[in-house]
Amino acid sequence: MTGTANRPLAGFDVTGKRAVITGASRGLGRILTRAFDAAGAQLTLVARSESRLGDVAEELTGDPLVCAGDVRDAEFNARVAEQTVARFGGVDVWICNAGVSPEVAEVAKTDPDTWREIVDTNLTGTFLGARAAADVLGEGGRIIVTGSVLGVRPKGGLAAYSASKSAMHSLVSVLAQELGPRGITANAVALGWFDTGMGAHWHRDPGRLDDIAAHTALGRWGTPEDLPGVYLFLASAASAYVTGTTITADGGYALV
Repeated sequence: MTGTANRPLAGFDVTGKRAVITGASRGLGRILTRAFDAAGAQLTLVARSESRLGDVAEELTGDPLVCAGDVRDAEFNARVAEQTVARFGGVDVWICNAGVSPEVAEVAKTDPDTWREIVDTNLTGTFLGARAAADVLGEGGRIIVTGSVLGVRPKGGLAAYSASKSAMHSLVSVLAQELGPRGITANAVALGWFDTGMGAHWHRDPGRLDDIAAHTALGRWGTPEDLPGVYLFLASAASAYVTGTTITADGGYALV
């Protein structure tokens, strides 16, 4: 037996992996940057705010590349890919994590401009990031998309957000089929309700806090400690035969 078969834990190592993380300046993205930095990855941090990215970079032990811009811009995504290759010599992992918060409104009351903003950021931004990633990833490359349990179990009043996340999960299936022959995997993580990032607003509402917790198999919200493991797994050699799937990290919310 060769490779990591004799050393099963070695397959989970991401030391030296060159990873792009979008939406890295706050919330769940910020948690991911800390985790990948601690695990020894070389990072490109992407978000709209250069100052916020600078704050994140100062927290890290490594020396990340900072790229401020809009993930809805195709040229910006291409520049991120080019600059990462120039800085680190290539790209191994691209995490499409940038997204905007859901608008709570019935379909009939959802403003079209709000719909476009949510869909363009969440879905189109992911499409453009994945397209840029596909240009520079080699064999063993990873595309990881931050989806949502609301894309698996849509909820009334969250039409734009749920639709964008459902479509992102479908996009991952297509990417896996198209990029598989090149040895590149594509997967999504359907996140549940976390007490940080976009979920923080609901976490502060006592009514929603208890209601959501009651609708999970584990009876609680997710914490920052619950988040990085599945991403680190999908970025590592341990997930080499996992592609085109959506892994739920929701405490069993979709089950109850």
